[in-house]
Amino acid sequence: MIKNWALLGVALILLSIATFVGRWLKRQTSLGLDERSVNSFNSRVHAWWFSSVVLGIAFFQPNLTVLFFGLLSFWALREFITLTPTSMGDHRALFWVFFFFTPMQFVLVAFDYYAFYSILIPVYAFLFIAARVAISGDYQHFLERVAKIQFGLLVCVYCLSFAPALLFLKCKNMDGDDANARLLFFFVTMVLFAELLQFICGRLFGKHVIAESIDTSRTWEGVLGGVVSTALVGLSLYWATPFPHWWQAGAMSAIIAAMASAGALTLAAIKRDRGEVTTGTLIEGHGGVLSRIDAICFAAPVFYHVTQYFFGVVAS
Repeated sequence: MIKNWALLGVALILLSIATFVGRWLKRQTSLGLDERSVNSFNSRVHAWWFSSVVLGIAFFQPNLTVLFFGLLSFWALREFITLTPTSMGDHRALFWVFFFFTPMQFVLVAFDYYAFYSILIPVYAFLFIAARVAISGDYQHFLERVAKIQFGLLVCVYCLSFAPALLFLKCKNMDGDDANARLLFFFVTMVLFAELLQFICGRLFGKHVIAESIDTSRTWEGVLGGVVSTALVGLSLYWATPFPHWWQAGAMSAIIAAMASAGALTLAAIKRDRGEVTTGTLIEGHGGVLSRIDAICFAAPVFYHVTQYFFGVVAS
């Protein structure tokens, strides 16, 4: 229980610092900062306050946390699908995507059926979507339409589901019934820290933009600084993880930070492709959820499987 409160305290301190930094940056008009990036950062911090409170439930009721991620996933997928027009031939496939595959993925996670939820979407759902769209008889832009639905389901549902799946991951060095909840909280805290530190390092040291046509605020210096800084924070919190050595916690935190940056850049590319250039959301008034969870979506499955491979309990 002491570890739980300590980790919660770290998260609250981090959020308080992020809130202060965000408000300070918003007032520094003389620094010539991109107002859109600052507003996006502040929106992320506000969303993380809410998420951290909800994630506290994981210490008491894991299934409610799974439900929370399931609802988050449903809404994010809805936002993703609205990015481009759909044809009548897609609607019945989308019905199955929203009302069968999405909830079923999280039901399987809640019952810890890894053998099923690990293949439900990338095997059965992907094949079903292609076949169901083909049955409609609409072949115009067939590959584009199918790929869009599949990618949205992959990122918004499949990848995100591996965050609550951490609540049921069996590791060798788990100490106590709430150790899994700490692992999830550690993961989310590292994602938050990675976003905060990459933003700060990018503003202080950023010179070489990674992809100027996609995101002018994301630099190689910012990403590298964020990865290294997040690793340092992670290794100091190794006591909250199943990783027996501090350097292992640092390495896992660095992986989280790198994947978080990749997720943010990828979703930024999608926003640019759909013509979003002036706001911090995917589409005006509707893009909040997907824009906030992009980092988690990319980091969750990688963190889960690396943890499982190196620190998981091998089934006999």
